[in-house]
Amino acid sequence: MDLQECSRLLRSCTNPQCLSRGRQLHLYCVKVGLESTLFIANCLLQMYVKCGRLVDAHQVFDETIERNTFTWNSLIEGYANSGKARTSLELFTSMPCKNEFSWNVVIAAYAKMGDLEVAQQLFDEMPVKNTFAWNSMVHGCVLYGRIGEARRYFDAMPRRDVASWNKMMTGYVHQGQPWEALRLFDQMKLHQLAIDGFILATMACACADVEKLDAGKQLHTYIVTGGFMIDSVLGSSMINMYSKCGDADSAFLIFDAIIDQDEVCLSAIITGLANCGRLEDAYRIFASQSRRNVGSWNSIISGYATNRQGKEAIELLNEMMRTGIQAEATTITAALTACMSLVTTVTNIGKQLHDLAHKVGFLHDVALCSTLIDMYAKNGCLEGACKLFDELEVRDTILLNTMVTAYSNYGKVEQARQVFESIPCRSLISWNSMIVGYSKNGFVIEALELFHEMQMLNLRLDEVGYASMISLCADMSSLTLGEQLFAHVLLAGLIHDPAVGSALIHLYCKCGLIIDSRRLFDSMPKCSDVIWNSMLMGYAHNGYGEEALQVFEDMKRVGVRPSSITFIAVLSACSHRGLVEEGRQLFHAMKHDYGILPMVEHCSCMIDLLARAGCIQEAVDFIDNMMFPADASMWTSILSASRAYGEESLGRKAADQLLQLDSANSAAFVQLSNIYATCGEWTKAAQRGQNKTLAIDVKSSPLPSVVASDRSEIISPVVCRHRSSLAVKAGAELMKMN
Repeated sequence: MDLQECSRLLRSCTNPQCLSRGRQLHLYCVKVGLESTLFIANCLLQMYVKCGRLVDAHQVFDETIERNTFTWNSLIEGYANSGKARTSLELFTSMPCKNEFSWNVVIAAYAKMGDLEVAQQLFDEMPVKNTFAWNSMVHGCVLYGRIGEARRYFDAMPRRDVASWNKMMTGYVHQGQPWEALRLFDQMKLHQLAIDGFILATMACACADVEKLDAGKQLHTYIVTGGFMIDSVLGSSMINMYSKCGDADSAFLIFDAIIDQDEVCLSAIITGLANCGRLEDAYRIFASQSRRNVGSWNSIISGYATNRQGKEAIELLNEMMRTGIQAEATTITAALTACMSLVTTVTNIGKQLHDLAHKVGFLHDVALCSTLIDMYAKNGCLEGACKLFDELEVRDTILLNTMVTAYSNYGKVEQARQVFESIPCRSLISWNSMIVGYSKNGFVIEALELFHEMQMLNLRLDEVGYASMISLCADMSSLTLGEQLFAHVLLAGLIHDPAVGSALIHLYCKCGLIIDSRRLFDSMPKCSDVIWNSMLMGYAHNGYGEEALQVFEDMKRVGVRPSSITFIAVLSACSHRGLVEEGRQLFHAMKHDYGILPMVEHCSCMIDLLARAGCIQEAVDFIDNMMFPADASMWTSILSASRAYGEESLGRKAADQLLQLDSANSAAFVQLSNIYATCGEWTKAAQRGQNKTLAIDVKSSPLPSVVASDRSEIISPVVCRHRSSLAVKAGAELMKMN
């Protein structure tokens, strides 16, 4: 065997399975004296690197007396690809003659591991910066959520290749900024670069994220006119885009157009149809497959979970396991999501799935563990969530984000912040989760300080974050602060998002600016019930009953289906304006025309409506016929109305019910005493007053209440001063950002 044949055989050893053959070749080279030649020494070194034996590779390196650039680069690259960037850098530092490849390897290694400061230092020292080095810096910044820095590198590049554009656009999509990705794609087309299927798939994901069907159709037209082949990867992305935009028919046409349909596109169409609510069609495609794999099972189970059909999803999981197909971590994750819709048995089934995951060894999967933690936290078992979290050895950003949300939802903001600070590579979701946590718990200054930090890092809030902060401003009645956030929303292009729009309408309504809120409402797309409900609630809370009913009629006319919250709003509006007959008709329509079961809130609105209008006996009968026991607010409505209309017997009944619910309820004693006084029963009134004094210690506030100048609710001067102070501090924080 000559030198050329020996080198060819060594180069064919490219994975750990070839190590034994590589060692035999090494022994042969030693035997015939070939290992002393630099060419064979480099082949041996590269063989050990590819087989994962860096110790042996380093030994070959040490034994090689005359080394060339290839020798150094092979070992440097080996350590870098194995995640040992520091060893790689040590070799690089001692390397006598570095070339472009040497610099590229160490810069890419440090950028990939997230040590961007060292990568930046090496990049600055690189004599001649090539496109690969620039791309490495862009990729590193994108990978660790520093999208602003990535864009600065991208803009500074003297020459950009297709990979540069692809990395930047993919970064924007992954960081929740799909509009920026689409804008960059338009710029790329102007440069007339060769666009490939991977870039088009990324753009399809961007269109899906913004749920803009028009943009998706324009992309589809570009693909067709450009003669691009729709393969499985691009086809799956297009299916996902159309289904997210609600166009299931176009998604199905894309599926039919894919030449080589594989498991990926099959899962995509099942998921897409299910997400559009077409479960029957999704199941028909699933059932038509003679050989179902775990991917298709995962998709159909997830589909039922998405549509809150938990029972059917769990049955499918059981059927899958009966057929002998082993559940994956993804399967159990989907089943956990499904069981969350089973209100009465969620924790029990969730624990069984937890046990299954433990049994089959999937508790190393961070996505599954994140869903388990979410399940425990959402069902009143924070202790279970914390216990699982403490047991986990590996914690990624997604898992840590889940714990931030879990702690925040239980009001444990300090613990949430501790977890947030422990996240090594914070994603946009990390920042948003912490800000939402602060907002939900009333920590306005802390929320704004974090928002300021985000601005400094060139990150931005997502829709949920902005909605939470604007809602916090509404609760504080801080219109100035809310409008400054409104300006940020406009700059971020989120004004048409339903959650953000709803929060802004709530802000203006809470501050009593009904005309402004209506103007904003009229300017927004109203494809979901969220925006409608916000306007309805605003009218209801400000006493505009007729206007609320007109909005409700407009909502039905444009084809938006009213939800349970919609009926709470319109019934509340009827209650505030005394529209009894309209309220009766709406309550009947809710049950019989829309199939919405009355909840406590609906019933409370009806009782308040009837009681205010003097139909007290009807209100009491309504309570007696409810499926659940009346709460204190319902009996308080009856008691107040009984006093106003002089209904002694009904007032006594309401007071007795209130005292059963709360024996220390001073209001019940006072109201009943007033009823007796109104009816001229002074002896009974005095008796009740004496009983009240003996039974309880009435805790009255020493401070009178005042009406806040820009809101309709009554608050105390202490609260006014506290909120004004917060608003001033918050305004100062936000001014720093402008």
